[in-house]
Amino acid sequence: MSRAVRRSRSRKSFAYVAGAALAAPLALTGAAHAATTAAASEYTVTALKFTVAAGGRSCTVDADLYRPAGADAAHPAPAVLATNGFGGSKSDGSTDAIGKAFASRGYVGLVYSGLGFGKSGCLITLDDPAIDGRAATGLIDFLAGTRAADDGTKADFVTKDGNGDPRVGMIGGSYGGAIQLATAAVDHRVDGLVPLITWNDLSYALDPNNTATSKGVSSDTPGVFKWQWTNGFYLMGEGQTILAPSLDPSRFGNLTCLHFAARACATIRLLNSGRYPADSAGAMLDYARSVSPVSYLGKVKAPTLLVQGQTDSLFNLNEATATYRTLEAQGTTTKMIWQSWGHSGGQVPGELDLNEGNLETSYVGQRVLAWFDRYLRHSSTDTGPEFAYYRDWQSGYGTAAAVPALSQKVYLSGDGKLVDNRSKVTRGSRQYANWLVPTSHSESSLAGIVGLPDPEPYDTHGTYLGWTSAPLTSDVDVVGAPRATLKVVSPKTERVQNSGDAADKLVLFAKVYDVAPDGSRTLVNRLVSPVRVPDVTRQFTVQLPGIVHRYRAGHRLEFVIAASDSAYFGNRGIKPVTVVSAPDDTGVLELPVVAGRVN
Repeated sequence: MSRAVRRSRSRKSFAYVAGAALAAPLALTGAAHAATTAAASEYTVTALKFTVAAGGRSCTVDADLYRPAGADAAHPAPAVLATNGFGGSKSDGSTDAIGKAFASRGYVGLVYSGLGFGKSGCLITLDDPAIDGRAATGLIDFLAGTRAADDGTKADFVTKDGNGDPRVGMIGGSYGGAIQLATAAVDHRVDGLVPLITWNDLSYALDPNNTATSKGVSSDTPGVFKWQWTNGFYLMGEGQTILAPSLDPSRFGNLTCLHFAARACATIRLLNSGRYPADSAGAMLDYARSVSPVSYLGKVKAPTLLVQGQTDSLFNLNEATATYRTLEAQGTTTKMIWQSWGHSGGQVPGELDLNEGNLETSYVGQRVLAWFDRYLRHSSTDTGPEFAYYRDWQSGYGTAAAVPALSQKVYLSGDGKLVDNRSKVTRGSRQYANWLVPTSHSESSLAGIVGLPDPEPYDTHGTYLGWTSAPLTSDVDVVGAPRATLKVVSPKTERVQNSGDAADKLVLFAKVYDVAPDGSRTLVNRLVSPVRVPDVTRQFTVQLPGIVHRYRAGHRLEFVIAASDSAYFGNRGIKPVTVVSAPDDTGVLELPVVAGRVN
């Protein structure tokens, strides 16, 4: 079925916001200028089906083709390929909006429901490159004109880089972000990527451990199960309809997991058990990582603009940073933006809203258009700074040549103070203990995300320790991921931590608060750093989630270690913990400060 759609919009110019100033408009040339500034444009939308081989099955991919007016064999246009986030389909508001937005700007759009979602067949494999990535190559073949859709439709109107090689970029968020990297790893015909709010290592995202990291965010020790998010994914996956007669029967697996592939199902079930025997834990981590960018980024050569959300307790800024650093180190063209919103909210006026299609009027949207203009239209458009970050205390995005480095150390004193010099540390010790039920609440729960009441963050007396700075004498801007080096004493943990089951190791949660002059506390972006300590007899380092935050003059910075958190599985049994401080041997919190200083 085809339908003609007319879209009109006013003429707009590209402009980049650098700091608080509006930079000069970026010049577009030739066809790019004509396509992006046309007073009105038309496109048609055609529903298509593609039969692809994926994971040993033959299944159907449900897609919509957006063809801009005037695109034909004599006047080809570059293409943009996109798919949905987890639990969605090609008909989602933001996914459908991608097709409309780019078709109205002169691109051929091909938007499809990912494997296992909407009316597409095959099982959910969590964006496995060998399955989901290979399935996407069939759609790229269609854009190349080397294969037809199931109804015989061919695409002879896409710009080519060579025989069988279409000019194609990809964009999408979350699950639709990781598929881009998976596809580019197995098909080097992809010319540009814009993954939004996606993961680097799924084993970290669903079972994070922010210590003993061996590569990027990945740890050699199983982490702390993020039960709220993982159960949400399971329910969204299994909640896909099984009654619609138009669905591909290859979508259904077994009675335990109708919609998930066997290994994906087994991973989720093991996580839910809360037990990590050595043999099973290794298998769980291996599978989750095998379908994650951390395992195959070495094969990704397409220029990549990473966009990650500051308000995101599912895939935090550290994940994008790990991907960025890997791509940069191997010579893949890459830049990174930390926008305001992520899976946990944070949308603010003026920020990119895919549903609204405000590409020209939002900073991130301008960067996306410039990226595709450069790598799909081969113009000389400036793609912007290496690193940019939204800041709520000043208009415009902050920019830098790299992610800011750790630049200030503060120390955990025995009297509960956070001091800026080791000589100010007071000798002393303090203790906390966990209960058998969660006693701290940090992240926005699933209830809050779907609009139900969600309590403000809290910590219960006796189940956490906090260290607080003196009132700040000037504003302090923190941009990046703080890091703490800690040493704790927990005799009960020592006795059981080598049992062979990682669940017997100590679990704790680190986080940073902003304390106002009136004593009210704000947990920055409601982010927390779960840790399963490999060995409590040794010092360990905790990587906290990346933040962009201004601590105002007169406010105080508080660093907290808590025994539990309501969004995660916690300690097995009661495990009292003591933190000892002394001037010659004390905990350290390092901060990526870009302005001001913690006094």
